[in-house]
Amino acid sequence: MIDHLDHLVLTCTDPDATVDFYTRILGMRLETFGEGRQALRFGNQKINLHVRGHEFEPKAHLPVPGALDLCFIADRPLDEVIARLEQAGADIIEGPVARTGATGRIRSVYLRDPDLNLIEISELLA
Repeated sequence: MIDHLDHLVLTCTDPDATVDFYTRILGMRLETFGEGRQALRFGNQKINLHVRGHEFEPKAHLPVPGALDLCFIADRPLDEVIARLEQAGADIIEGPVARTGATGRIRSVYLRDPDLNLIEISELLA
């Protein structure tokens, strides 16, 4: 019945810091839609932003910043991702480590966004 994820919603406290992290550090593209709403686009998906206390309806029952644990598959080897993260001043908190992803084995690093959501960036392993 379900084919793929279209978008998810990230509740943040500081939209400027969030946009900077996801665009400058992770390479996503900022998109504005609707009545000034913001989204972060990557591949065929996007992350819509809600600002805490100014969420759009309908919304999650308890939207809170810092509650997400997201895993992204990189479009390049993980060693290149690590170099880019280090160059951008990102703090890798763990990894690289071997994990199991949705379609098989992955190799991952972990960092946190400005709201302390856990961000995992991975490469698929053969």
